Amino acid sequence: MEPKKNPQLDLRRNSLLYFFVGMTLVLLMAYLALKWKTYYSDDSWDVGELKVDEQLIEDATILKIKLPDPPKPKIQTPPKIEIKDDDEKIEETVIESNDVNQDTEIAKFEDFAVAEEDIPEEIPFVLIENAPIFPGCENEKTEKDKRECFQSQMLKHIRKNFRYPEMAQEMGLEGRVSVVFTVQTDGSIENIRLRGPHESLETEAARIISKLPRLTPGKQRGTAVKVPYSIPITFKLN
Repeated sequence: MEPKKNPQLDLRRNSLLYFFVGMTLVLLMAYLALKWKTYYSDDSWDVGELKVDEQLIEDATILKIKLPDPPKPKIQTPPKIEIKDDDEKIEETVIESNDVNQDTEIAKFEDFAVAEEDIPEEIPFVLIENAPIFPGCENEKTEKDKRECFQSQMLKHIRKNFRYPEMAQEMGLEGRVSVVFTVQTDGSIENIRLRGPHESLETEAARIISKLPRLTPGKQRGTAVKVPYSIPITFKLN
């Protein structure tokens, strides 16, 4: 017959409970060890707690500085006035008046220098007093009518002598040629300047202007001057 053990005396009965209790105690001891704090003893020389007696603070010394006295103003002695005897005779200068009166002589006409009129050598068409006159416009009464007649005759001259260049027709060239020429003091046409889209159109425009008749020159204050004039010539294919 096998002997039976008393369950109350079995050591493995509460082993798990003992294990948890032991682990709890170990953790509690470790926590207390980490949180344990120690403090140094009070040090009377600690800078953070150093207290200075207010009585040791010295008051600022008050210095009394004596400024020098301001300089005394210099008193100038008045000049001595000497009175001399009126022995010398003083001649007073008489200032004559320059006002014009009936006795004033009139300067002669030959004494005046007449300045020559400063007339520019070249004056634009819109600013000149008497514009150049196209042949056939001499009978116009006013200056405005003569200018309008000049422009209308210029347009007639261009239409009459206009020929479209063959090369420009073949190439389909079109455009406007700006023409500027100068009416000289003898009425001739010189200094022709052209600007257009192609050389052939410029050549034709120059040919038309070269056929202009001799004009009556423009005048400024009765003196013949050079007058530049500009006109556009348009080339357009039908």
